[in-house]
Amino acid sequence: MHTARFTLDPAFTVGPVNPRLFGSFVEHLGRCVYTGVYEPDHPTADAEGLRTDVLDLVRELGVTTVRYPGGNFVSGHRWEDSVGPAEDRPRRLDLAWHSTETNRFGLSEYIAFLKKIGPRAEPMMAVNLGTRGVAEALELMEYANHPAGTALSDLRVSHGDKEPFGIGLWCLGNEMDGPWQTGHKTAEEYGRLAAETARAMRRIDPSVELVACGSSGRAMPTFAAWEATVLRETYDLVDHISLHAYYEPTDGDVDSFLASAVDMESFIENVAATADHVGAGLKSKKRINLSFDEWNVWYLSKWEEHARTVERSDWPEAPRLLEDAYSVTDAVVLGSLLIALLRHADRVTVACLAQLVNVIAPIMTEPGGPAWRQTTFFPFAQASASGRGEVLDVRVDSPTYETRKYGETDLLHATAVRAADGTVTVFAVNRDRTRPLPLEVALNGLDLTAVAEHSALADADPDARNTLQDPERVTPHPVGGTVLADGTLTAVLEPLSWNVIRLV
Repeated sequence: MHTARFTLDPAFTVGPVNPRLFGSFVEHLGRCVYTGVYEPDHPTADAEGLRTDVLDLVRELGVTTVRYPGGNFVSGHRWEDSVGPAEDRPRRLDLAWHSTETNRFGLSEYIAFLKKIGPRAEPMMAVNLGTRGVAEALELMEYANHPAGTALSDLRVSHGDKEPFGIGLWCLGNEMDGPWQTGHKTAEEYGRLAAETARAMRRIDPSVELVACGSSGRAMPTFAAWEATVLRETYDLVDHISLHAYYEPTDGDVDSFLASAVDMESFIENVAATADHVGAGLKSKKRINLSFDEWNVWYLSKWEEHARTVERSDWPEAPRLLEDAYSVTDAVVLGSLLIALLRHADRVTVACLAQLVNVIAPIMTEPGGPAWRQTTFFPFAQASASGRGEVLDVRVDSPTYETRKYGETDLLHATAVRAADGTVTVFAVNRDRTRPLPLEVALNGLDLTAVAEHSALADADPDARNTLQDPERVTPHPVGGTVLADGTLTAVLEPLSWNVIRLV
């Protein structure tokens, strides 16, 4: 067996991890909201109708930021429908997901949900720039954030929310480059609208952080040109440009699927380079950061097949959509995508796993029944718990394998994070589906003496999943034989595995 190696040295770092890197996403799509986070008749529901069993799992997951209310949903959403007494809110057709939206869960309920996750859970609100524009964005901002004394802030108070919501992070629309988007626009059209909306929002509050829509995927024919055009209009007005990416195995090509992070890292670097090119042309000293506010494993081809068979006259409430059941293989890929985000923590300052509950999600529920963790829950929870601090620069010397999509690819994908107390956590994926991978890590200038933990998510059955019938089929397990001696960490990574090694 060939050995993979790298060196850790505190003198060589990538940058600090922004807590927002461990964000998630709640969209009015399928059962994410209704019978997901919100089910007033559930045995565990609290006074606000929130499922406390789901709240417990969200806290365990370690989510720091929640993007809301979409997604494609936002481009047809009227924010006014989501406030006031729930029984008075209108029912609307949702064109994005061909559903009926009851609006029983709205803006106030979203903020209440965040408060119950914990004091560090931050709102990330999207405004509708598909069917609406500057005026509606300003009205929403006034309702949500102004203390009192105006028509809209007093309306919020009359609805029972005396204190302003304090939303500081805003998305200027969603995937406006996509022809599937209600109100789809060209880059020039969107860039101008985003700039005017941003300029007006900053007149209310100059401190807000704004995310401009980047391409909805790297494969879009306008990719890079879209970012450049939008940023030329908005560069001095926004703080972030968004990236969205989903991965699935195509044509049975599991080896390329396991290397999905190769694409994600290249995507990040391309968008950063495009943003920097625009900034250079504008002679600006400002740097635009990246908001990777939709990412996950998503079996998109299954959704596209389903969408072709939808009865167009049927507009159901909270239908079962996009309820992918994730395997061990999916979880290893998701862990690798987390590694990619951490390896670019100097530019990726926001990231949202899409989505949180039921819809391509780490948490699943049954109406009236239990909630459970999917396999993908564990890499995210472990990274959020142990991935806070400074990312160390990791340059691997690894055995390789050949992939159809990405050519020769490292079997090892890894990063490391040094916490404020000096401890270090190594996150590592072995992409080899059949063989273990020996690992050696040289430690320079790090006062570490012991392995506190080595856990792995792996299984003899790469297709093993957690289900309603067997919700704990797959969980991380301890790994023996990992040693730190004479400044060198030695370990063996199981085949097809996600690994967390904590050094103290």
